[in-house]
Amino acid sequence: MKLKKTKLKDVLLIHPESHMENGYEVFETFNLKEFSRALNLNINFVQDNHSLSKKGVLRGLHYQTNNTQGKLVRVIRGEIFDVVVDLRISSATYGQWEGHILSSQNRVELWIPPGFAHGFVVLSSEAEFLYKTTDYWDPESEQCILWSDAYLKIIWPKLEVEPIVSSKDLRGLDWANAPKL
Repeated sequence: MKLKKTKLKDVLLIHPESHMENGYEVFETFNLKEFSRALNLNINFVQDNHSLSKKGVLRGLHYQTNNTQGKLVRVIRGEIFDVVVDLRISSATYGQWEGHILSSQNRVELWIPPGFAHGFVVLSSEAEFLYKTTDYWDPESEQCILWSDAYLKIIWPKLEVEPIVSSKDLRGLDWANAPKL
C-alpha cells in the first residue's frame, strides 16, 4: 500500500498495490497492521457501510459531533467526486476542503480522520462504494453542512444532470452556524 499526503492535515490517499499473473489480479484493500503503522495510530474499525447511488446523487456534508468517525472510503463500481472539510478548530487546515476522484478504475482509497465533514457526488451512471468507520453511527449527533455553502466555496464537478440532493441535505447548515469540533 502506498500512502500519499493531501493538502489537508492527516487526510491520506491510499493506493493499493496490485499483483497480476496470467490474467489473475489481486490487491489488498486493507491491512490493519500496515494501516496502523503507516498512520502511527491504533485504528479500530467498528462498522462497514455499503453505498449505492445513481448519477448525480450529491450527499453531504455529513459528520457527527459525538462519536466522531474516521472513514476509509473506496469505490468498487463507478466513479465519485469525494469531498472532505476540516472541522477541527485546532488544525492548521481548519475550514479548508478538498475533493478527490475515487473510482473502481483508479482504486484510490481515501482516509478521512475523525473531525471532518464528508460528502460526494456520483459522476458515473451508478456508483457503489464501501467505507469503514472508527465509531458507530450516532443519529442524535449527526450534522450536515450545506453542500453549496458560500463560505466553503466547494467546486463540484459540472454534471450532465441536475444534482439529486436529499431533503435532509437541502436543510444543511451554513458554515457559520454548523457546530465545529
